[in-house]
Amino acid sequence: MGATQTIDEAKLEQFVGSMVGDLGATLNTALIRIGDQLGLYRAMAGAGPLTPAELAERTDTAERYVREWLAAQAAGGYVEYDGQSERYELPPEQALALADEDSPAFMLGGFQLAASVLADEPKLAEAFRTGEGVGWHEHDHRLFEGTERFFRPGYRANVTDAWIPALDGVEERLREGARVADVGCGHGASTLIMAAEFPESTFVGFDYHEGSIEAARRSADEAGLADRVSFEVAGAKDYEGDGFDLVCFFDALHDMGDPVGALAHVRETLAPGGTVMIVEPFAGDSVEDNLNPVGRVYYCASTMLCTPGSLDQEVGLALGAQAGEARLSEVVREAGFSHFRRAAETPLNLVLEARA
Repeated sequence: MGATQTIDEAKLEQFVGSMVGDLGATLNTALIRIGDQLGLYRAMAGAGPLTPAELAERTDTAERYVREWLAAQAAGGYVEYDGQSERYELPPEQALALADEDSPAFMLGGFQLAASVLADEPKLAEAFRTGEGVGWHEHDHRLFEGTERFFRPGYRANVTDAWIPALDGVEERLREGARVADVGCGHGASTLIMAAEFPESTFVGFDYHEGSIEAARRSADEAGLADRVSFEVAGAKDYEGDGFDLVCFFDALHDMGDPVGALAHVRETLAPGGTVMIVEPFAGDSVEDNLNPVGRVYYCASTMLCTPGSLDQEVGLALGAQAGEARLSEVVREAGFSHFRRAAETPLNLVLEARA
């Protein structure tokens, strides 16, 4: 620090206060994971005010730990505390985010994802030093399920009700019977959501991560959709098949080392008049556009997951999770597509349409 610098004490105090908030939030990640795994939030949902002993009894856990956990949750605003009765309550709004996996507001998958990133910190610090990539498959095992649980509520709320209807002529094609590919499908949540809505169509999900494909196949069997849905271990540039009426990328294109090559391969596998739907994290076209809470989450995830994942692959373009529509348009057009537009958006996603 230079000798001529002066310190704004109020600004310093405000910044340290923000850091204290971040520290509490970071430590709470572990407690949120415990609440998720042990069913503490689910047991509180709709139960009204509970004492620590009552919650412990409901969840077969130890009262002393539960008492401290509840105090931490109350301090963070996750639950409410009544000092007179010494009881804690999960309000219905918080319950939608913490206890209802079918809710569009459900957030616990994000904390599962965050826990995996924290576990991988030494590996990623070394990548900072070397510049080498870290493959998706190299991450802590909690990442794969956590990613599905984080994105699935938004997909369930939007894919068939809003995003596909926003594409030109695609919904009608799917209702009549179409072939659909989901590239970078992970555990297959997006694939299965589409398949359940469009029973006349057939779907195939591709992902290079074998463990995710195995999980997707199990989910298809459990949902009774395996007759129309298949999942294959394959990369975005070498999956087999053609005549696809719709090819989808759900929060996956920016993770690819060679997104231009991937899209060029997609173009060769499309049926005449076929469409590509590219769902990407919401982002503006400049850094200053993304200096907000959503951008913060995505830049952090991009630093720890998306950028190292791309750098681990050939080309290693490393678009990052906040590439923005203008940069994505360049990639799409470089791959040989002549039509590109923003079809829809949410606070968390851009939905882009491309055709040859």
